[in-house]
Amino acid sequence: MDKRASALRNLLFLSTNAKLNPRMKNAMLEAVSLVLEKLLFMSNFKFFSSGAPGEDKAGNTLYEINSFLRGDVLEVPRTHLTHYGIYLGDNRVAHMMPDILLALTEDRGLTQKVVSNKRLILGVICRVASIRVDTVEDFAYGAEILVNHLDRSLKKKALLNEEVAQRAEKLLGITPYSLLWNNCEHFVTYCRFGIAISPQADKHADECRVLLQNRCHLILTTTSIFAWRRRRYSGQVK
Repeated sequence: MDKRASALRNLLFLSTNAKLNPRMKNAMLEAVSLVLEKLLFMSNFKFFSSGAPGEDKAGNTLYEINSFLRGDVLEVPRTHLTHYGIYLGDNRVAHMMPDILLALTEDRGLTQKVVSNKRLILGVICRVASIRVDTVEDFAYGAEILVNHLDRSLKKKALLNEEVAQRAEKLLGITPYSLLWNNCEHFVTYCRFGIAISPQADKHADECRVLLQNRCHLILTTTSIFAWRRRRYSGQVK
């Protein structure tokens, strides 16, 4: 247990190390990144608490599994975020899922069960995830599935489907998780296009930056007003 926890801590440290992530070159940038991640998580809390695989599935949705090809990108649009996975064939999807149990136990019988909502939320907070394989039904949990929509939206040339699937299979296992730097979209775009990017994370991060800037501006303005009033009041007393 101690060795596993230590290994996870090392992975989390490396994931934010400046050598691996040049955008985080000092403690200040790391602190700002952490604040943005928390704001992003809070702004999408309804997404994470609105139901996870195995909870409140929308009926017995039937999927045209025979139409999926090995290496296809499967997308599940939600209210605020989209979940992504790589189809491996035989009703199997590789996708990144936050899961707190990965830091607490090595029992694969427990960790391989469908991730509950509480496990997912705590996994996001603790930044622990795994790239795992689930059925199409458990991956989508009743939602609509889009196929290879990223090819059109990103306008990038995809790798051959077999190479995409093999990349996904090589990455199976525990991985650090970050809403900004290492989420399910980063995993899928790396497998599909050879570059790990997340347009939806960038979009929400920009929104959080604006929100943070507005709040900082409000705090500075309020502080300046109080300071001015205090100086003025002190002058009147004299």
